Amino acid sequence: MQGVVTLAGEGTRMLPWSRGLRKEFLPLYDRGTDERPTLKPVAHLVVETLIRAGCDQLTVVVQPKDLEFVRHYFTVDPIFLERHRAHADRLAETRRFYDAIRGVRVSFTTQPRPAGFGDAVLRARPAVNGRPFLLHAGDGVLLEPERGVLLRTMADCREREAADAVLLVRRVADPRRYGVVEGRFGRAFRGLRRLEVRAMVEKPERPRSHWAATAVYAFGPSILPALVRHRRIAHPAELEVTDGIRRLLADGGRVVALVLDPRQGEWRSVGSPEGYHRALVRTRALARRRAAHDND
Repeated sequence: MQGVVTLAGEGTRMLPWSRGLRKEFLPLYDRGTDERPTLKPVAHLVVETLIRAGCDQLTVVVQPKDLEFVRHYFTVDPIFLERHRAHADRLAETRRFYDAIRGVRVSFTTQPRPAGFGDAVLRARPAVNGRPFLLHAGDGVLLEPERGVLLRTMADCREREAADAVLLVRRVADPRRYGVVEGRFGRAFRGLRRLEVRAMVEKPERPRSHWAATAVYAFGPSILPALVRHRRIAHPAELEVTDGIRRLLADGGRVVALVLDPRQGEWRSVGSPEGYHRALVRTRALARRRAAHDND
């Protein structure tokens, strides 16, 4: 399965931090190989999630200035392991990550200038090459009891129901800051409530529902030409994934949304200082709780 990760936004809400290092490499807590809390970059957690969801090919979209750093992070570095072999206990997580990415074909492509989430996705078009794919923005994480389950569920739903797109949505108090979907409820899919989407609006002034999209998607190949068509027709300053989904709906495509159940996972974004703080606190609590549970 193909996966796409976007690390190409400007991160203006995280200035001045994001002048020096990408927000996607801010650390969050996870449970380590020794069952104790450990720190991992957000992008590291995203890639682990995609691999556990079944992706054996990944395309990472970055800004040109970040290409060398990002490529190095996601490439096995035996020299690094040799240099620190005296501290084997500290290398356990790195070795585990290297073991995971050894079995994955990772490629990199650049977005020359920030031009929207949808434009970043189009940069992966040659690698996707007309196949279905999972899309995960690099500045947010799915926190699940078992990593990768929700994305696998989305991919299975798209395939079984012949959908052009499957979204993961959650109920929020103030939907005006998100891509908001409208639709009618249908039968559940693997315990998740399911919406047949009839409309989607990016950051609406007057939202018509409280269902906000998270930044993870399961797409059929039709999303890419839909993005191209929208750009050709509307000439937006920034091309958003929402634009492509709206074009799919306008062309008679089928879009499904699965509702994120708090019992099965939660979505955390690090796109703002407040969001990052909440994500850090929450992941620390989860990592400590799991470690304590395993030690009972």
